Amino acid sequence: MTYEGRSKKMATKVNERVADAASRKNQDNPDNPLISSDKLKQLYSTMLRCRLLEERALNLKKQARFKGHYYSAVGQEAVAVGAGIDLRPEDTVAPSHRDFILNLIKGVPLTAMFSQLYGRSTSPDKGRSAPTHSGYASLNIITPASTIAAQACIGTGIAMVNQMKGNDNVVVAFHGEGATSLGFWHEAMNFAGVRNLPMVFVCQNNLWAESVSVKLQTKVEDMSIKAVAYGFPGITVDGNDVIAVYRVAQEAIVRARSGGGPTLIEAKTYRWYGHSEIDPAKYRATEELEDWKAKDPIAAMERYLTGKKLFSADWKQKITSEFQKELDAAIEIAEKAPPPEPIEALDYVYSFDVRDRELNRKTYSPQF
Repeated sequence: MTYEGRSKKMATKVNERVADAASRKNQDNPDNPLISSDKLKQLYSTMLRCRLLEERALNLKKQARFKGHYYSAVGQEAVAVGAGIDLRPEDTVAPSHRDFILNLIKGVPLTAMFSQLYGRSTSPDKGRSAPTHSGYASLNIITPASTIAAQACIGTGIAMVNQMKGNDNVVVAFHGEGATSLGFWHEAMNFAGVRNLPMVFVCQNNLWAESVSVKLQTKVEDMSIKAVAYGFPGITVDGNDVIAVYRVAQEAIVRARSGGGPTLIEAKTYRWYGHSEIDPAKYRATEELEDWKAKDPIAAMERYLTGKKLFSADWKQKITSEFQKELDAAIEIAEKAPPPEPIEALDYVYSFDVRDRELNRKTYSPQF
């Protein structure tokens, strides 16, 4: 089958195809579910924590408790959770500016995350970058750049290193649909395809690149078809269905880890709020927003779990109350932490210590 044919098939038959593969794998144990009950509950509880974190961060920003912008992913939680929840510490995440919750999903301590928001000296980058430009080296989370699609290029380089070292680590690069209109992204896709790199590109298509509609960016209906040009599979999935995203992502990650090369996943979803907290998003129709809110991935998962007798309001309340306490503690620590000293700005930039240079200035007399 051609890549074009395969891409179209995957875009329309994702659940059946993955389910069939899983059924064949578990044919000796027909009672074994495709996804365990514990995993289903983990997917939900992680999405709920991500939503609580995002809403708290937005409120803190509105209260001017920290400076800079915050790019909320409320409404898109199913994509980050489904694609990132089972990544190993050794796997690399290349996030965009709207992927702050990936830190939580991959296991970054809340104290480090909020210290980053507050720009404190205790943050992962010692208070040097924008609030949501949050990386975490020990868990292989690349610091996002403001340059859209740049993280895809950096992630591709890391995937090449993994391939050269012969390990089975994968790179998952997250970006919006707007990135697919930029040269950086196409360079990364092409290089990953040519080199058959262990990489997964996750396009979070929320229909708006800041204030620009997807209809003004590209003629194709599904971003996944763009993988055809680079010789590897593309698949479109309902980005508000965390189970569908999880199934597709797991297949792509296993494929990459086993030497099968890259995959492009397009997850169709929607951000509830503006591009950042200062954007009222008046360019969107109210009906469009309300229609997508009705497809809330968390509410949808609650209904699904209820049907499987895995959900209760008391359980949700327990998760909420416990996590709110964790958020309170992390915020208190961040607010009490000291900001970086101005003289520290050039630390880690040059090979010499800035303080030594400033305290022991030398007079140079160049000879001509």
